[in-house]
Amino acid sequence: MDPDTILMFSIGLILGVVLVALIMQRQIRLFKSNYKQKSEILLKEKTLELREQISGLELNVQSREGELDRKLKEVSLLERRLIDKANDFVDKENEILKEQKFLDSAKFNAKKLERFYRLKLHQITQMSAKEARQLLIEDTKKECAEELKDIRREQLGKAEASINQEAKQILLATMQRLSSQAMTDATATLVKLPSEEIKGRIIGREGRNIRTFEHVTGTTLMMDEAPDSVLVSSFDPVRREVARIALEALVRDGRIHPASIEEEVQKSEQEMLSGIMEIGENALRKLRISNMPVELSSILGHLHYRLSNNQNTLDHSVEVANFCALLASELGYDVNIAKRAGLLHDIGKAMTEEGHESHAIAGAKFAKKHGEGDLVVNAIAAHHKEVEAKSVYASLVMIADSISAMRPGVRTSSVDGFMHRVRTIEDIAKEQHGVEDAYAIQAGKELRVIVKPEDVDEEETRQIARRIRLRIENELTYPGAIDITVIREQRFNETAV
Repeated sequence: MDPDTILMFSIGLILGVVLVALIMQRQIRLFKSNYKQKSEILLKEKTLELREQISGLELNVQSREGELDRKLKEVSLLERRLIDKANDFVDKENEILKEQKFLDSAKFNAKKLERFYRLKLHQITQMSAKEARQLLIEDTKKECAEELKDIRREQLGKAEASINQEAKQILLATMQRLSSQAMTDATATLVKLPSEEIKGRIIGREGRNIRTFEHVTGTTLMMDEAPDSVLVSSFDPVRREVARIALEALVRDGRIHPASIEEEVQKSEQEMLSGIMEIGENALRKLRISNMPVELSSILGHLHYRLSNNQNTLDHSVEVANFCALLASELGYDVNIAKRAGLLHDIGKAMTEEGHESHAIAGAKFAKKHGEGDLVVNAIAAHHKEVEAKSVYASLVMIADSISAMRPGVRTSSVDGFMHRVRTIEDIAKEQHGVEDAYAIQAGKELRVIVKPEDVDEEETRQIARRIRLRIENELTYPGAIDITVIREQRFNETAV
């Protein structure tokens, strides 16, 4: 190989090596640049992720700090309540100690007086203690004989009044579940007509329209009761409402024949069913009660068409539920259970006479059948004391039911009758000799009588209370009992100058 060839080969080899080195150096620079970009991107992602985690931790810490502050406030409030109760307890304990000291002192003075009068009695009569005791017992018996008769008559009267009241409640509850009612104004609905001509269409040829209507709806139409109107009569309030809706729709349409009657009655039944469900659901929404089965919602809607002594049964049930919730919250029990028990306590009144149990037992069985808990079922069954109350919720329902049913004015027959009874009670008291004034309070369930102390002594005051009681018992008819309080107060005033 000649020298020129070797030289050219060497130069080519050197150039190749240099070229390869340059290419490798460029690749290395590109690799470093890509690696640096990826590292920066990864670093930014990690930084963002860490910031999000830190933000989440800060929010969690703030939430826990808020919860801790709330719990500290609750603990502080509870501590203040406990301190207040402890102070009340100390005050009551001091009062009891004072009363105990006063009683001990009175007892000691009574024993001193007893010894003194025993000695005087022995000195005056020269009788033994046994003879004096026997004479005192006989005199006391004579003095108390009339009082004992009055007490016996009063207690028997209260027992008889209580029995009569319970019998009335049983009778009313039974009547609620029957499909018939005795009152005309509770069994008839008036439907206005645009003209007298429409009555002929309702009756139809040879009376076929009215017969079809009465047969399909189960109601009775009274055509001649009032001009431009028809009276829909039925013992079942739901059927009566269906008939009213169907009749108003037929009157608006103007086409009245057996086919249209049946069609409108079917539509009215569907509308009535939807309305009943809506009424029940509205009651549940008002009380914020959830998870109530459809069957129970429907039965609540039926209660809207039931009355008990002029009180709407659904409104009464909602009121009882609210009372139960308030009592439960004050006592620290479950408000939701109390509300459900109060709302469902009278659902038996919406059932027909197919069952032969009381409305409380029938309602409890129906509620249990549709998934209500044992506490609610027992509260429903026990609210008239027909079964034993197994929880505090039964007692809450009893109390709330009494509050709703017996509060002034809720079940009165009329305002005039109530005012007349109150005035009569006051007049009876004012007619007694020595009475200065008299006030009937607590809706006529309590009578306060003020007598003139200069005209009436203590014994006469007792006789006035007895005479008023006898006159009220003999002359008036009233629910429950009336407490009579006769007040004789004498004050002596002097002014020092």
